[in-house]
Amino acid sequence: MKIGIAADHAGLEQKGKLLELLKEKNFDIEDFGAFEYESDDDYPDVVAPLAKALSDHKIDRAIAVCGSGVGVSIAANKFPGVRAALISETYSAHQGVEHDDMNMICVGGRVLGTSLILELILAFLKAEFQHKERFVRRLDKVLDIEKKNFK
Repeated sequence: MKIGIAADHAGLEQKGKLLELLKEKNFDIEDFGAFEYESDDDYPDVVAPLAKALSDHKIDRAIAVCGSGVGVSIAANKFPGVRAALISETYSAHQGVEHDDMNMICVGGRVLGTSLILELILAFLKAEFQHKERFVRRLDKVLDIEKKNFK
């Protein structure tokens, strides 16, 4: 599984720690930036290349970090095929994948600690979409909405 990660200035420190921990666990990770602290960088500029890579199937899952996680979540969901969610607890980290085929986890680098973020990311990465009829039916409805609105 190829994983992409990106963070703005508010998530840069957490991203660095997460990269180290995920590489220790032998995950295949591509870093989409930011690469240095610039207080005037904007989260849409950082998350857009990550979301584009996910939309284009160049990566399988994505991790986005900003101060609260809200901004990267909003921006990422503007790309076709991206199902990004702001996550702050473990149940939703895996349930979002299992039931909703979430493919990007968004977290707040200023509101969550590194160990919790790592726990959330590991739950997200270990989860797989459950192809139960009701989940597939719901996902198909979401994909229909996307087709109608992404032209």
